[in-house]
Amino acid sequence: MAVDTAKRFDRIVNIYIQLQSKRVVKAQELADRFGVSLRTIYRDIRSLEQAGVPIFGEAGAGYSIVEGYRLPPVLFTKEEALSFVGAQKLMGKFMDRRLQEHYDGALYKIKAVLRMTEKDSLSAIESNIVMAKPGYDLFNGNVPHALSHLLESIAQRRQVNLLYKGVKDETPKPRTIEPAGLFHEMNFWYVYAFCHTRKDYRQFRADRIAQLQLLFEREHPPLGEFMDKRERAHSDLPKITARVRVENRHAAHMKWDRRFWGFVSEQDLGTHTEMVFETRDFHEGFPRWLLMYGDGVQVLEPDSLRKRMGELIEAVAANFRN
Repeated sequence: MAVDTAKRFDRIVNIYIQLQSKRVVKAQELADRFGVSLRTIYRDIRSLEQAGVPIFGEAGAGYSIVEGYRLPPVLFTKEEALSFVGAQKLMGKFMDRRLQEHYDGALYKIKAVLRMTEKDSLSAIESNIVMAKPGYDLFNGNVPHALSHLLESIAQRRQVNLLYKGVKDETPKPRTIEPAGLFHEMNFWYVYAFCHTRKDYRQFRADRIAQLQLLFEREHPPLGEFMDKRERAHSDLPKITARVRVENRHAAHMKWDRRFWGFVSEQDLGTHTEMVFETRDFHEGFPRWLLMYGDGVQVLEPDSLRKRMGELIEAVAANFRN
């Protein structure tokens, strides 16, 4: 019973902290975070109200704390403090220079309120965590602050002028877009936006942006709707089940990317590993990815995938012969 009471107390404190973190928090959001029922969340909210916290709620919207009401800051645990260092290293690898600078500034403020033991722990491990830089540029060197500008455009609902070099473009071309969301996929950052050139929503890869200028504002549907729409568009394509046999020296490297291509399962065959995929992109992306591993991969089924890979191999061979 004492353990349950302690867990409930910790949950209520964390609910209070989350209510202070944003303007409106939905009950379902709290239930999902803490792995409890909505009824439990309602009971915890009532406990906070009975303790004198001025919370007001609106059906279908969520809960808010009255503007200006604040309790003294809650101190971080040792584990939470140590997590900041890992986050700082990740920021350096995946974010642009300006966002890294902003995070570093925020981290100094966080360190200022830590206990001395937590400060000592952070200092002890900061130099012992190293994140290897990717072997490619996440952002164009001419636009080192692309991500921070795009985040600003989304927050303020502002249009953006770009010089953008698409896959088939020889030189960057002007585009006016209205960013609606950002997502990280296949090791690159993408901005989902309404494109005035295409008169439709498109996605743009951040490293292909050669120039960026913020303009005025406009509201857009949430990013989740775009992701769902993209998934539905892909779902119209037939899904195939593919079995491939891979030499173990290659199988270890394939583990990094295989989930992007619908990996389902694997079986250890000694010197080889047999993998099963379910994918809709069996004409372009998936076979080209398999070809990265050359003679270390054998397609067992289906015949259509084997035939497509044969076509690609013939095209490659023709290029070298010519």
